[in-house]
Amino acid sequence: MQFAKRLEPLQFNVFADMDRAKAQARAAGQNVIDLSLGSSDLPTAAHITDAIAHSLSDSSTHGYLLFNGTKSFREAAAIWYEKKFGISVNPETEVLPLIGSQEGTAHLPLAVLNPGDFALLLDPGYPSHAGGVHLAGGQIYPMPILAENAFLPIFEDIPTAVLAQSKMMVLSYPHNPTTAIAPVAFFEKAVAFCREHRLVLVHDFPYVDLVFDDRNFGLEATGIEENRKLMAPSIFQADRDKSVAIEFFTLSKSYSMGGFRVGYAIGNSELIAALRQVKAAVDFNQYRGILNGAIAALTGPQDTVRTSVETFRKRRDAFVNALLGIGWQVPVPPATMYVWAKLPEPWAQDSVKFCTQLVQSTGVAASPGAGFGKSGEGYVRFALVESPAILEAAVRKIAEF
Repeated sequence: MQFAKRLEPLQFNVFADMDRAKAQARAAGQNVIDLSLGSSDLPTAAHITDAIAHSLSDSSTHGYLLFNGTKSFREAAAIWYEKKFGISVNPETEVLPLIGSQEGTAHLPLAVLNPGDFALLLDPGYPSHAGGVHLAGGQIYPMPILAENAFLPIFEDIPTAVLAQSKMMVLSYPHNPTTAIAPVAFFEKAVAFCREHRLVLVHDFPYVDLVFDDRNFGLEATGIEENRKLMAPSIFQADRDKSVAIEFFTLSKSYSMGGFRVGYAIGNSELIAALRQVKAAVDFNQYRGILNGAIAALTGPQDTVRTSVETFRKRRDAFVNALLGIGWQVPVPPATMYVWAKLPEPWAQDSVKFCTQLVQSTGVAASPGAGFGKSGEGYVRFALVESPAILEAAVRKIAEF
């Protein structure tokens, strides 16, 4: 069979490649400690699963769910956002349910890019950001983000010729894989840059709550109350009138609902309408019962979110201290559920080989930095999805390797 050329740039996928390596290790008898995938191992809170379970016996939830049927969820999302960031949101025109935030980042380029248009993406960055651009026939200009620049892009380095053909910029902070957080001042610069160059500004925001650093990242200038500062800023604290931006949220991380595939977009009403058109051609929505669970998550008690953050903080501390104990110097992540570690010799420029040999020899699986982009080479990403005891056992295996 002959397939479309748009599939060619999608052939290399860091998660698929590591999945094969893990399968081979298991087949060889290894007990795999899987730190390669950022899927939370924490349970979904009971009040959320109870809402979903209760929906199952209600036959009115069993049919197709169109946009108007998602009103209660959109209202809950708007209220959640207003309480968290102090910015008003219209649930009718500025909120769109998504099947996870990845649906938004993958489908929005279809609404924004014409073939040949450029999208400005972080390098390293999350693979689905590039995938959506490829499917839309767009070109990618990678914006390198380096440790010496606090893992923030330098907009002045983007060539004028590229900017002339660019239609969108994708940011994501707290950042996967580097764990960096962007301050409000950086977002203000990004918004001004996108207004000047007529770019759509996309902010992928799955780690809004997974913040450990007690700095406020400029939030005091946006009116956020003192007790809310331990969180990452939203793009709309810099684009308060939603002139150029759209932001994607997911319940996968904060509420441990990865398998339920539920998220939403908030943003400029024209962008929301355009993404809704693409979505209408691809799918309806999730099962209504899942959205009922999401409503319970957004409107119910938030103590489980705080407990999850503290759990990942303890895991971070245990893993980083263990790595330091074997002589691997790594920075302490300020956010997310990852550790982004610079590789020692002889793997400093071959992260794929390091991860492949590591899982084959020890059963410890990690994600090679090269899978996140050219500027990710020389690094490895560990996901903190095991208990401190297992994470420390993984480091002992790494030391032996």
